[in-house]
Amino acid sequence: MTSFRGLYPAVITPMDRDDRLNEEAFRQVLEFNIRAGVHGFWVAGGSGESVLLQPDENRRVAEIAADQCRGRARTIMHVGAATTSAAAGMAEQAARAGVDAVCALPGSFYGAGADESIGYYQAIGKAAGLPLFVYNLPDATGLEFTPELMKRLQDEVPQLAGLKHSAANFKNVWIFARMGLACFKGFSCLMLPALVEGAVGCVDGPPGVAPEAFLQVWDAYQEGDWARARKAQDTATEIFGLFDGEYGPYVAVLKELMGRRLGIDCGVPRPPGIPLTREQADRVWNRFQELMPDA
Repeated sequence: MTSFRGLYPAVITPMDRDDRLNEEAFRQVLEFNIRAGVHGFWVAGGSGESVLLQPDENRRVAEIAADQCRGRARTIMHVGAATTSAAAGMAEQAARAGVDAVCALPGSFYGAGADESIGYYQAIGKAAGLPLFVYNLPDATGLEFTPELMKRLQDEVPQLAGLKHSAANFKNVWIFARMGLACFKGFSCLMLPALVEGAVGCVDGPPGVAPEAFLQVWDAYQEGDWARARKAQDTATEIFGLFDGEYGPYVAVLKELMGRRLGIDCGVPRPPGIPLTREQADRVWNRFQELMPDA
């Protein structure tokens, strides 16, 4: 059984008012989730504004995550980049920082396909020397990791451990699991059905601001309590719905809710991202409190 399983929030990267990494806020966000009982983190992914971080920021985020978790939760650090050399360099840095695994979107600006991805992930895996997870997000990259492509990677990238599956083809969760891949579902509104189909867990941004709700899904499923699991998933799905754009941009909502929960300033999205208006911020917080009155 894979050692990577459970609820892994795709954690935000807090910024200060000068648009610099807010290290203390980042530690508080991690600690809040660790104390809630999460099993690990997907660090500097889409929810963490990975493609907007500078190399030194990416390195520092990896160092802080590894230090703060210290074996209490696992860390999967995103190192994807537009060039293979940049991705491999960040992978090496992440390994030195002490993370448990690395993950990466494919380099996709010039429409990299299957053949290009093999060499790209080989270089990342070799540089890190750690378990490697593919980030399957075709809506953003234009490349979908099908079972056929994942089989090629299995055969040619010895560090490959699994993937975060954020593609629409739900059946592939079942296929990936039966290939022996550690498949995390990338949409937390589908956490329970994905677990039934063989997923090892869930990686997503919303669980980071409401870990208690999503851990109830995991715990009830592990205990075989189907009625409680379905009820917990209903609540979790309602929380997931706060991030569908009705209340404002995705990362802006994440940072607003996380900041209000902890009573700290997590900043706003890095430009060109835009913050919530005060009206949007109040609306989404009020709705969040309705869904989680004890928060």
